[in-house]
Amino acid sequence: MGAGAVAPDKAMNRNHHSASATCLRTRLASEADLPRLVELVNSAFSIETFLEGTRTDREDMAASLEKGSIVVAEEDGEVVATIYAEKRGGRGYLGMLAVDPAQQGKGLARRVMEAAEEHLRGQGCTALDIHVLSLRTELPPVYRRFGYVETGTEEFDYPRTFREGAECHCIVMSKDL
Repeated sequence: MGAGAVAPDKAMNRNHHSASATCLRTRLASEADLPRLVELVNSAFSIETFLEGTRTDREDMAASLEKGSIVVAEEDGEVVATIYAEKRGGRGYLGMLAVDPAQQGKGLARRVMEAAEEHLRGQGCTALDIHVLSLRTELPPVYRRFGYVETGTEEFDYPRTFREGAECHCIVMSKDL
């Protein structure tokens, strides 16, 4: 692991077996994962047609690895879900939750989020925050099921541009650990 990297905690590297004999394992991403992470995130976020361009690129993902951690879920050796995790003082921040569109609806989002929450808990975080774009109205109910509650709003501050006519802000959702 490189400088500033954190060893996976006990939530990572868990193997989960299902009746279909597939194995789901969570772990921290490395630089070698960048091509798949970019592909996965851009595919999962392609639904955001109100924004110009793609969600991420190699440089953005590499910067995320430097600043925080990226937790991935692998099924039979293939990365199928990912989430960004960053310690910010006593709180954690989670973002960029992405599940391979072909794998959605299988509980992978919950599994990778739980692993990221455990990772941040292991770093001493006592609460977590996420930001949800207000135009993604389907997401707050999903995060509520994960135990998050709306705690406020913030301006959208991301280098992507909205398509003409789109207006958006961030819904801040939080959860105590």
